[in-house]
Amino acid sequence: MTATLKPPQTLTYTKLQEPPLTDEELLVRYRDTGDRELFARLVRQYERELYSYLRRYLGDAELAEDVFQATFLQVHLKCDQFQEGRRFRPWLYTIATNQAIDARRRNKRHVAVSLDRAGGTENGDELGRLIDLLESSECDPLDRLDVFEQREQIRQTLDELPESMHTVINLVYYQGLKYREAAEILAVPLGTVKSRLHAAILKLSETWKNTHVHQT
Repeated sequence: MTATLKPPQTLTYTKLQEPPLTDEELLVRYRDTGDRELFARLVRQYERELYSYLRRYLGDAELAEDVFQATFLQVHLKCDQFQEGRRFRPWLYTIATNQAIDARRRNKRHVAVSLDRAGGTENGDELGRLIDLLESSECDPLDRLDVFEQREQIRQTLDELPESMHTVINLVYYQGLKYREAAEILAVPLGTVKSRLHAAILKLSETWKNTHVHQT
């Protein structure tokens, strides 16, 4: 009886999928290899978030685009200075904020900051309530002109705040960063962030009360 030989079985190996690279790993690998795709992935990852921040901070879409490009140019130029163990996002925001501050100083046109709220944070609850109150549409038609004038006063007050307060409001309230993250970005103590935000809230509250009294 002739034995039937079976063909050897083909072993199938399942390729383990590598976990996605962190932002920090992307930057370090880009720094070490110069692979432009790694850099492009970082740009795509932060494109909407960072542009939104700059657009609100600067109040000018074209200027925000310029500063966004300048920010990632600086990321490219300074990637050798990035210390392993540091988080990429606060480092990126530090560069973006410095670029935005420089752009505001160079730009003589001082555009009012938009109050179209993109999101809130527990760190800015008091400020959030104040702005929400100003943006509320629940009022009689005859009162809407008064509300509009009050909002314009608040916008003007926001725009006239010192750069330090203006920056904190954008980072903490609009971008939803925590106090410690804002402190890291601005290279100031945690208490300084809290005091600046508190001072900004007091200033906005004072403006709200004054315009409200004048309208009554």
